[in-house]
Amino acid sequence: MDKHTPEQRRKNMQAVKNKDSAIEIALRKELWGRGLRYQKNVKNIFGKPDLVFKGKKVAVFCDSEFWHGYNWEERKKDFKSHQEFWIPKIERNMQRDTEVTEELQKQGWTVLRFWGNEIKKNVGGCADTIEKAVRGE
Repeated sequence: MDKHTPEQRRKNMQAVKNKDSAIEIALRKELWGRGLRYQKNVKNIFGKPDLVFKGKKVAVFCDSEFWHGYNWEERKKDFKSHQEFWIPKIERNMQRDTEVTEELQKQGWTVLRFWGNEIKKNVGGCADTIEKAVRGE
């Protein structure tokens, strides 16, 4: 049973950021400091990547562990309520991530995906990977 009213639940869900999250901002600051210029959340590129280097055809996604199913086989056991909603929701997100990656690769893009914790623990290493892809190394 949900402990929140439908109105409270709606407000909570609306507060979930889909862009400009802390992990995105940390990565963007690191890249900007290195002189790498990008576009954010480009709507006309399939999957609306978090960061895009259009001329180099590099698309970057910053995936949070909860919404994108990190360690999913273990984590899905953690859902005690509303499993009928959350498990299919996260699994569809994971499926969509795969579809987006495959489609962009078919279009000639280099797709880089980073988990939120990976960015938090080693933003420099993530930026190194992006920089190599952008510079064609």
